[in-house]
Amino acid sequence: MIRAAIALFLAALAVPAHAIDIQEVTSPGGIKAWLVEDETIPFVAVQFSFKGGASLDPEGKRGAINLMTATLEEGAGSRDSVAFAQAVENLGAQYSFDVGDDSLTVGMRALTENRDEAAALLAEALTKPRFDDAAIERVRAQVQSIIRAEATDPQAIAAKEMSRQAWGDHPYATSINGTQESVAGLTRQDLVAAKNRVLARDRVVVGAAGDITPEELGLLLDAVLGGLPEQGTAPLPEPADLQLTGGVTVIDWDSPQTVVSFAGPGIAIDDPDYFAAFVANHILGGGGFSSRLMEEIREKRGLTYGVGTSLATGVYGQTWQGGMAGSNATTGQAVDLIRAEWDRMAQGGVTDQELNDAKTYLTGEYPLRFDGNGSIAGILAGMQLIGFPIDYVNTRNAKVEAVTAEDVKRVAERLLDADDLRFVLVGRPEGITATEPAPTN
Repeated sequence: MIRAAIALFLAALAVPAHAIDIQEVTSPGGIKAWLVEDETIPFVAVQFSFKGGASLDPEGKRGAINLMTATLEEGAGSRDSVAFAQAVENLGAQYSFDVGDDSLTVGMRALTENRDEAAALLAEALTKPRFDDAAIERVRAQVQSIIRAEATDPQAIAAKEMSRQAWGDHPYATSINGTQESVAGLTRQDLVAAKNRVLARDRVVVGAAGDITPEELGLLLDAVLGGLPEQGTAPLPEPADLQLTGGVTVIDWDSPQTVVSFAGPGIAIDDPDYFAAFVANHILGGGGFSSRLMEEIREKRGLTYGVGTSLATGVYGQTWQGGMAGSNATTGQAVDLIRAEWDRMAQGGVTDQELNDAKTYLTGEYPLRFDGNGSIAGILAGMQLIGFPIDYVNTRNAKVEAVTAEDVKRVAERLLDADDLRFVLVGRPEGITATEPAPTN
Protein backbone atom coordinates (compact mmCIF):
# COMPACT_ATOMS: atom_id res chain seq x y z
CA MET A 1 0.00 0.00 0.00
CA ILE A 2 0.96 3.64 0.19
CA ARG A 3 3.96 3.72 2.44
CA ALA A 4 3.44 4.46 6.06
CA ALA A 5 5.41 7.65 6.62
CA ILE A 6 2.67 10.15 5.81
CA ALA A 7 -0.13 8.00 7.29
CA LEU A 8 1.74 7.75 10.59
CA PHE A 9 2.41 11.49 10.55
CA LEU A 10 -1.28 12.23 10.14
CA ALA A 11 -2.36 9.73 12.77
CA ALA A 12 0.11 10.91 15.39
CA LEU A 13 -0.04 14.65 14.87
CA ALA A 14 -1.83 16.50 17.66
CA VAL A 15 -1.73 20.00 19.06
CA PRO A 16 0.73 20.65 21.89
CA ALA A 17 -0.36 22.22 25.16
CA HIS A 18 0.64 25.69 23.98
CA ALA A 19 0.61 27.37 20.60
CA ILE A 20 3.72 26.87 18.49
CA ASP A 21 5.16 29.98 16.88
CA ILE A 22 6.17 28.97 13.37
CA GLN A 23 8.11 31.52 11.34
CA GLU A 24 8.39 31.43 7.57
CA VAL A 25 11.97 32.10 6.51
CA THR A 26 13.35 32.94 3.06
CA SER A 27 17.09 32.64 2.53
CA PRO A 28 19.09 35.25 0.58
CA GLY A 29 19.10 32.70 -2.26
CA GLY A 30 15.30 32.38 -2.21
CA ILE A 31 14.95 29.04 -0.38
CA LYS A 32 11.98 28.90 1.99
CA ALA A 33 11.70 27.12 5.33
CA TRP A 34 9.53 26.96 8.43
CA LEU A 35 11.23 27.58 11.77
CA VAL A 36 10.41 27.12 15.44
CA GLU A 37 13.07 29.09 17.29
CA ASP A 38 14.13 27.82 20.72
CA GLU A 39 17.22 29.17 22.44
CA THR A 40 16.90 27.08 25.61
CA ILE A 41 19.27 24.36 24.36
CA PRO A 42 22.32 25.04 22.12
CA PHE A 43 21.15 22.58 19.49
CA VAL A 44 19.41 22.74 16.12
CA ALA A 45 17.63 20.22 13.95
CA VAL A 46 16.83 20.69 10.28
CA GLN A 47 14.93 18.39 7.92
CA PHE A 48 15.07 18.75 4.15
CA SER A 49 12.35 16.87 2.24
CA PHE A 50 12.60 16.58 -1.53
CA LYS A 51 9.25 15.98 -3.23
CA GLY A 52 8.79 12.94 -5.43
CA GLY A 53 11.18 10.64 -3.62
CA ALA A 54 11.48 7.13 -5.00
CA SER A 55 8.49 7.73 -7.28
CA LEU A 56 10.96 9.51 -9.57
CA ASP A 57 12.82 6.30 -10.44
CA PRO A 58 13.32 6.08 -14.22
CA GLU A 59 11.52 3.33 -16.12
CA GLY A 60 13.35 0.03 -15.87
CA LYS A 61 15.56 1.19 -12.98
CA ARG A 62 13.30 0.73 -9.96
CA GLY A 63 15.36 1.01 -6.80
CA ALA A 64 17.84 3.53 -8.17
CA ILE A 65 16.80 6.40 -5.91
CA ASN A 66 16.65 4.12 -2.87
CA LEU A 67 20.17 2.83 -3.56
CA MET A 68 21.42 6.34 -4.26
CA THR A 69 19.94 7.68 -1.02
CA ALA A 70 21.54 4.92 1.04
CA THR A 71 24.91 5.71 -0.53
CA LEU A 72 24.91 9.48 0.04
CA GLU A 73 26.64 9.14 3.39
CA GLU A 74 29.27 6.73 2.02
CA GLY A 75 31.79 9.44 1.24
CA ALA A 76 31.78 12.93 -0.29
CA GLY A 77 34.34 15.24 -1.85
CA SER A 78 37.82 14.21 -0.77
CA ARG A 79 36.53 11.92 2.00
CA ASP A 80 35.83 8.25 1.46
CA SER A 81 33.20 6.49 3.57
CA VAL A 82 35.53 6.02 6.56
CA ALA A 83 36.79 9.59 6.49
CA PHE A 84 33.27 10.95 6.11
CA ALA A 85 32.04 8.95 9.09
CA GLN A 86 35.01 10.18 11.13
CA ALA A 87 34.26 13.80 10.22
CA VAL A 88 30.66 13.37 11.34
CA GLU A 89 31.81 11.87 14.64
CA ASN A 90 34.33 14.64 15.22
CA LEU A 91 31.57 17.23 14.87
CA GLY A 92 29.18 15.35 17.13
CA ALA A 93 26.59 15.78 14.40
CA GLN A 94 23.87 13.41 13.24
CA TYR A 95 22.65 12.98 9.67
CA SER A 96 19.85 10.83 8.32
CA PHE A 97 19.09 9.90 4.72
CA ASP A 98 15.73 8.23 4.02
CA VAL A 99 13.44 7.83 1.07
CA GLY A 100 9.84 6.80 0.49
CA ASP A 101 7.28 6.99 -2.27
CA ASP A 102 6.56 10.68 -1.69
CA SER A 103 9.83 12.24 -0.58
CA LEU A 104 13.52 11.87 0.03
CA THR A 105 14.31 13.25 3.48
CA VAL A 106 17.65 14.42 4.81
CA GLY A 107 18.00 15.29 8.48
CA MET A 108 20.73 17.19 10.30
CA ARG A 109 21.18 17.62 14.04
CA ALA A 110 24.07 19.60 15.45
CA LEU A 111 25.21 21.66 18.42
CA THR A 112 25.12 25.38 17.85
CA GLU A 113 28.90 25.65 18.10
CA ASN A 114 29.37 23.12 15.26
CA ARG A 115 26.35 24.08 13.21
CA ASP A 116 28.15 25.77 10.32
CA GLU A 117 30.71 22.97 9.97
CA ALA A 118 27.94 20.37 10.06
CA ALA A 119 26.06 22.25 7.34
CA ALA A 120 29.17 22.39 5.16
CA LEU A 121 29.75 18.64 5.52
CA LEU A 122 26.13 17.90 4.65
CA ALA A 123 26.40 20.14 1.60
CA GLU A 124 29.28 17.99 0.38
CA ALA A 125 27.19 14.83 0.81
CA LEU A 126 24.35 16.31 -1.26
CA THR A 127 26.39 18.02 -3.97
CA LYS A 128 29.61 15.95 -4.17
CA PRO A 129 28.77 12.35 -3.27
CA ARG A 130 31.54 9.97 -4.29
CA PHE A 131 29.49 6.88 -5.12
CA ASP A 132 32.63 4.76 -4.85
CA ASP A 133 32.35 1.28 -6.32
CA ALA A 134 33.09 -0.45 -3.01
CA ALA A 135 30.41 1.55 -1.23
CA ILE A 136 27.86 0.89 -3.96
CA GLU A 137 28.49 -2.85 -3.83
CA ARG A 138 28.23 -2.93 -0.05
CA VAL A 139 24.93 -1.03 0.00
CA ARG A 140 23.63 -3.00 -3.01
CA ALA A 141 24.18 -6.23 -1.07
CA GLN A 142 22.24 -4.82 1.88
CA VAL A 143 19.30 -3.85 -0.33
CA GLN A 144 19.24 -7.23 -2.04
CA SER A 145 19.23 -8.91 1.38
CA ILE A 146 16.14 -6.88 2.27
CA ILE A 147 14.45 -7.87 -0.99
CA ARG A 148 15.15 -11.56 -0.29
CA ALA A 149 13.76 -11.23 3.23
CA GLU A 150 10.57 -9.56 1.95
CA ALA A 151 10.03 -12.46 -0.45
CA THR A 152 9.58 -14.78 2.54
CA ASP A 153 7.56 -12.39 4.74
CA PRO A 154 3.78 -12.92 4.43
CA GLN A 155 3.01 -9.35 5.46
CA ALA A 156 5.38 -7.93 2.86
CA ILE A 157 3.92 -10.28 0.24
CA ALA A 158 0.39 -9.11 1.05
CA ALA A 159 1.40 -5.44 0.96
CA LYS A 160 3.15 -5.80 -2.40
CA GLU A 161 0.20 -7.56 -3.98
CA MET A 162 -2.23 -4.95 -2.67
CA SER A 163 -0.04 -2.17 -4.04
CA ARG A 164 0.16 -3.89 -7.41
CA GLN A 165 -3.60 -4.13 -7.66
CA ALA A 166 -4.23 -0.65 -6.32
CA TRP A 167 -1.90 1.45 -8.41
CA GLY A 168 -1.36 -0.16 -11.81
CA ASP A 169 1.48 1.56 -13.68
CA HIS A 170 2.12 4.24 -11.03
CA PRO A 171 5.35 3.95 -8.98
CA TYR A 172 3.17 3.34 -5.89
CA ALA A 173 2.51 -0.12 -7.34
CA THR A 174 6.03 -1.42 -6.72
CA SER A 175 8.55 -1.46 -3.88
CA ILE A 176 11.00 1.42 -3.60
CA ASN A 177 13.69 -1.25 -3.11
CA GLY A 178 13.25 -2.52 -6.65
CA THR A 179 13.79 -6.15 -7.58
CA GLN A 180 16.86 -8.35 -7.42
CA GLU A 181 17.25 -7.89 -11.16
CA SER A 182 16.72 -4.13 -11.29
CA VAL A 183 19.09 -3.47 -8.37
CA ALA A 184 21.74 -5.79 -9.78
CA GLY A 185 21.79 -3.79 -13.01
CA LEU A 186 22.26 -0.34 -11.46
CA THR A 187 25.56 1.41 -12.23
CA ARG A 188 27.34 4.39 -10.72
CA GLN A 189 26.05 6.48 -13.62
CA ASP A 190 22.50 5.43 -12.71
CA LEU A 191 23.03 6.73 -9.16
CA VAL A 192 24.35 10.05 -10.43
CA ALA A 193 21.31 10.34 -12.72
CA ALA A 194 18.98 9.37 -9.86
CA LYS A 195 20.46 12.10 -7.66
CA ASN A 196 19.85 14.70 -10.35
CA ARG A 197 16.24 13.59 -10.74
CA VAL A 198 15.29 14.27 -7.14
CA LEU A 199 17.84 16.49 -5.35
CA ALA A 200 17.02 19.97 -6.60
CA ARG A 201 16.00 23.29 -5.09
CA ASP A 202 12.65 23.48 -6.88
CA ARG A 203 11.25 20.51 -4.94
CA VAL A 204 12.62 20.91 -1.42
CA VAL A 205 10.68 21.85 1.71
CA VAL A 206 12.50 22.57 4.97
CA GLY A 207 11.61 22.44 8.65
CA ALA A 208 13.94 23.68 11.38
CA ALA A 209 13.77 23.92 15.14
CA GLY A 210 16.14 24.97 17.87
CA ASP A 211 18.83 27.50 18.63
CA ILE A 212 18.97 29.39 15.35
CA THR A 213 17.62 32.77 14.23
CA PRO A 214 15.78 33.31 10.95
CA GLU A 215 18.83 35.12 9.57
CA GLU A 216 21.17 32.30 10.58
CA LEU A 217 18.81 29.70 9.12
CA GLY A 218 18.73 31.59 5.82
CA LEU A 219 22.51 31.39 5.56
CA LEU A 220 22.46 27.70 6.49
CA LEU A 221 19.87 26.96 3.80
CA ASP A 222 22.02 28.54 1.12
CA ALA A 223 25.12 26.78 2.43
CA VAL A 224 23.50 23.33 2.31
CA LEU A 225 21.31 23.66 -0.77
CA GLY A 226 22.90 26.42 -2.83
CA GLY A 227 25.09 23.99 -4.75
CA LEU A 228 22.17 21.87 -5.92
CA PRO A 229 20.64 22.41 -9.36
CA GLU A 230 17.65 24.73 -9.53
CA GLN A 231 15.44 22.05 -11.12
CA GLY A 232 15.35 18.28 -11.08
CA THR A 233 15.77 16.40 -14.33
CA ALA A 234 12.46 14.52 -13.94
CA PRO A 235 8.96 15.95 -13.50
CA LEU A 236 7.07 15.16 -10.32
CA PRO A 237 4.71 12.18 -10.59
CA GLU A 238 1.14 12.53 -11.74
CA PRO A 239 -1.66 11.65 -9.32
CA ALA A 240 -2.34 7.93 -9.13
CA ASP A 241 -5.72 6.50 -10.15
CA LEU A 242 -6.92 3.94 -7.63
CA GLN A 243 -7.66 0.72 -9.51
CA LEU A 244 -8.82 -1.51 -6.67
CA THR A 245 -11.93 -3.58 -7.19
CA GLY A 246 -13.83 -5.51 -4.55
CA GLY A 247 -13.00 -9.15 -4.06
CA VAL A 248 -10.53 -11.60 -2.56
CA THR A 249 -7.03 -12.60 -3.63
CA VAL A 250 -5.54 -15.66 -1.93
CA ILE A 251 -1.79 -16.31 -2.07
CA ASP A 252 -0.99 -19.82 -0.92
CA TRP A 253 1.49 -19.87 1.96
CA ASP A 254 2.32 -22.82 4.17
CA SER A 255 1.51 -21.40 7.58
CA PRO A 256 -1.04 -22.05 10.36
CA GLN A 257 -2.01 -18.38 10.13
CA THR A 258 -3.30 -16.16 7.36
CA VAL A 259 -2.18 -12.57 6.95
CA VAL A 260 -5.14 -10.39 5.96
CA SER A 261 -4.69 -7.07 4.16
CA PHE A 262 -7.71 -5.07 3.01
CA ALA A 263 -8.25 -1.70 1.36
CA GLY A 264 -10.82 0.50 -0.31
CA PRO A 265 -11.10 4.09 -1.54
CA GLY A 266 -9.49 6.74 0.67
CA ILE A 267 -9.65 10.52 0.99
CA ALA A 268 -7.29 13.40 0.24
CA ILE A 269 -6.16 15.72 3.00
CA ASP A 270 -7.62 18.77 1.25
CA ASP A 271 -11.06 17.15 1.03
CA PRO A 272 -13.66 18.97 3.18
CA ASP A 273 -14.58 15.62 4.73
CA TYR A 274 -11.02 14.66 5.68
CA PHE A 275 -11.39 15.30 9.41
CA ALA A 276 -14.73 13.49 9.49
CA ALA A 277 -12.99 10.49 7.93
CA PHE A 278 -10.13 10.88 10.42
CA VAL A 279 -12.55 10.60 13.35
CA ALA A 280 -14.50 7.80 11.65
CA ASN A 281 -11.32 5.80 11.15
CA HIS A 282 -10.46 6.07 14.84
CA ILE A 283 -13.85 4.62 15.74
CA LEU A 284 -13.82 1.93 13.07
CA GLY A 285 -10.31 0.54 13.44
CA GLY A 286 -7.72 3.17 14.26
CA GLY A 287 -8.41 3.50 17.95
CA GLY A 288 -6.77 0.35 19.24
CA PHE A 289 -8.81 -1.54 21.82
CA SER A 290 -11.57 1.08 21.68
CA SER A 291 -12.27 0.51 17.98
CA ARG A 292 -15.22 -1.45 16.62
CA LEU A 293 -13.08 -3.96 14.73
CA MET A 294 -11.02 -4.81 17.80
CA GLU A 295 -14.18 -5.20 19.86
CA GLU A 296 -15.88 -7.50 17.37
CA ILE A 297 -12.93 -9.56 16.12
CA ARG A 298 -10.60 -9.78 19.11
CA GLU A 299 -12.51 -8.97 22.29
CA LYS A 300 -15.76 -10.81 21.55
CA ARG A 301 -14.42 -13.69 19.47
CA GLY A 302 -10.66 -13.95 19.97
CA LEU A 303 -9.96 -14.33 16.24
CA THR A 304 -6.80 -12.18 16.23
CA TYR A 305 -4.32 -10.49 18.51
CA GLY A 306 -4.91 -7.22 16.74
CA VAL A 307 -6.72 -5.61 13.83
CA GLY A 308 -6.52 -2.00 12.72
CA THR A 309 -7.24 0.51 9.98
CA SER A 310 -5.67 3.73 8.78
CA LEU A 311 -6.18 6.49 6.26
CA ALA A 312 -3.20 5.99 3.96
CA THR A 313 -2.94 9.53 2.66
CA GLY A 314 -0.14 9.70 0.13
CA VAL A 315 0.70 12.80 -1.84
CA TYR A 316 -0.33 11.13 -5.12
CA GLY A 317 -3.09 8.74 -4.01
CA GLN A 318 -5.10 7.54 -1.03
CA THR A 319 -6.70 4.39 0.39
CA TRP A 320 -8.58 3.45 3.54
CA GLN A 321 -6.77 0.30 4.57
CA GLY A 322 -6.28 -2.22 7.34
CA GLY A 323 -4.83 -5.53 8.32
CA MET A 324 -4.71 -8.41 10.77
CA ALA A 325 -3.53 -12.00 11.10
CA GLY A 326 -5.37 -14.99 12.47
CA SER A 327 -5.85 -18.73 12.31
CA ASN A 328 -6.48 -20.23 8.88
CA ALA A 329 -9.60 -21.88 10.26
CA THR A 330 -11.25 -18.58 11.29
CA THR A 331 -10.09 -16.26 8.51
CA GLY A 332 -13.38 -16.51 6.64
CA GLN A 333 -15.29 -15.47 9.76
CA ALA A 334 -12.93 -12.54 10.36
CA VAL A 335 -13.29 -11.29 6.78
CA ASP A 336 -17.08 -11.45 7.11
CA LEU A 337 -16.89 -9.38 10.30
CA ILE A 338 -14.68 -6.73 8.64
CA ARG A 339 -17.18 -6.41 5.82
CA ALA A 340 -20.07 -6.21 8.30
CA GLU A 341 -18.42 -3.42 10.30
CA TRP A 342 -17.55 -1.54 7.10
CA ASP A 343 -21.21 -1.53 6.12
CA ARG A 344 -22.53 -0.93 9.67
CA MET A 345 -20.72 2.39 9.87
CA ALA A 346 -21.77 3.32 6.33
CA GLN A 347 -25.41 2.61 7.08
CA GLY A 348 -25.71 3.70 10.70
CA GLY A 349 -22.93 6.15 11.40
CA VAL A 350 -21.66 6.41 14.96
CA THR A 351 -23.17 7.03 18.39
CA ASP A 352 -22.73 10.27 20.29
CA GLN A 353 -20.68 8.39 22.89
CA GLU A 354 -18.34 6.98 20.27
CA LEU A 355 -17.95 10.39 18.68
CA ASN A 356 -17.23 12.17 21.96
CA ASP A 357 -14.78 9.50 23.11
CA ALA A 358 -12.92 9.64 19.79
CA LYS A 359 -12.66 13.42 19.80
CA THR A 360 -11.54 13.47 23.43
CA TYR A 361 -8.77 11.00 22.65
CA LEU A 362 -7.67 12.62 19.40
CA THR A 363 -7.54 16.14 20.85
CA GLY A 364 -6.01 15.08 24.17
CA GLU A 365 -3.18 13.00 22.83
CA TYR A 366 0.19 14.75 22.82
CA PRO A 367 2.44 12.64 20.64
CA LEU A 368 6.15 12.14 20.96
CA ARG A 369 6.56 13.84 17.59
CA PHE A 370 6.55 17.14 19.48
CA ASP A 371 9.16 15.94 21.95
CA GLY A 372 12.28 17.78 20.91
CA ASN A 373 13.70 19.83 18.07
CA GLY A 374 14.20 16.86 15.77
CA SER A 375 10.55 15.88 16.02
CA ILE A 376 9.36 19.42 15.44
CA ALA A 377 11.61 19.92 12.40
CA GLY A 378 10.21 16.72 10.90
CA ILE A 379 6.64 17.83 11.49
CA LEU A 380 7.25 21.22 9.89
CA ALA A 381 8.71 19.63 6.77
CA GLY A 382 5.92 17.03 6.69
CA MET A 383 3.25 19.71 6.93
CA GLN A 384 4.63 21.46 3.88
CA LEU A 385 5.08 18.23 1.95
CA ILE A 386 1.44 17.22 2.29
CA GLY A 387 0.03 20.72 1.94
CA PHE A 388 -1.03 21.72 5.44
CA PRO A 389 -1.13 25.48 6.20
CA ILE A 390 1.44 26.98 8.56
CA ASP A 391 -1.10 27.31 11.38
CA TYR A 392 -2.19 23.66 11.22
CA VAL A 393 -0.71 22.52 14.54
CA ASN A 394 -2.52 25.34 16.31
CA THR A 395 -5.89 24.81 14.60
CA ARG A 396 -6.01 21.05 14.16
CA ASN A 397 -7.89 20.31 17.39
CA ALA A 398 -10.62 22.79 16.50
CA LYS A 399 -11.11 20.94 13.22
CA VAL A 400 -11.47 17.64 15.07
CA GLU A 401 -13.85 19.17 17.61
CA ALA A 402 -16.02 20.54 14.80
CA VAL A 403 -16.77 17.05 13.41
CA THR A 404 -20.38 16.03 13.99
CA ALA A 405 -22.13 12.68 13.85
CA GLU A 406 -23.76 13.85 10.63
CA ASP A 407 -20.33 14.55 9.15
CA VAL A 408 -19.13 11.05 10.03
CA LYS A 409 -22.25 9.48 8.57
CA ARG A 410 -21.87 11.45 5.36
CA VAL A 411 -18.25 10.47 4.78
CA ALA A 412 -18.95 6.86 5.79
CA GLU A 413 -21.79 6.61 3.30
CA ARG A 414 -19.50 8.06 0.66
CA LEU A 415 -16.41 5.90 1.22
CA LEU A 416 -17.30 2.75 3.13
CA ASP A 417 -18.82 0.04 0.98
CA ALA A 418 -17.91 -3.57 1.73
CA ASP A 419 -18.41 -4.43 -1.93
CA ASP A 420 -15.49 -2.10 -2.75
CA LEU A 421 -13.09 -3.77 -0.31
CA ARG A 422 -10.22 -5.76 -1.76
CA PHE A 423 -8.81 -8.48 0.50
CA VAL A 424 -5.38 -10.01 -0.03
CA LEU A 425 -4.90 -13.16 2.06
CA VAL A 426 -1.52 -14.85 2.45
CA GLY A 427 -1.85 -18.29 4.01
CA ARG A 428 -4.28 -21.17 3.64
CA PRO A 429 -7.53 -19.57 4.78
CA GLU A 430 -10.68 -21.56 5.31
CA GLY A 431 -14.24 -20.43 4.80
CA ILE A 432 -13.49 -18.08 1.96
CA THR A 433 -13.08 -18.36 -1.80
CA ALA A 434 -10.79 -16.30 -4.01
CA THR A 435 -12.54 -14.27 -6.68
CA GLU A 436 -9.65 -14.47 -9.14
CA PRO A 437 -6.40 -16.42 -9.56
CA ALA A 438 -3.50 -15.65 -7.30
CA PRO A 439 -0.53 -13.83 -8.86
CA THR A 440 2.06 -16.10 -10.42
CA ASN A 441 5.13 -13.96 -9.63
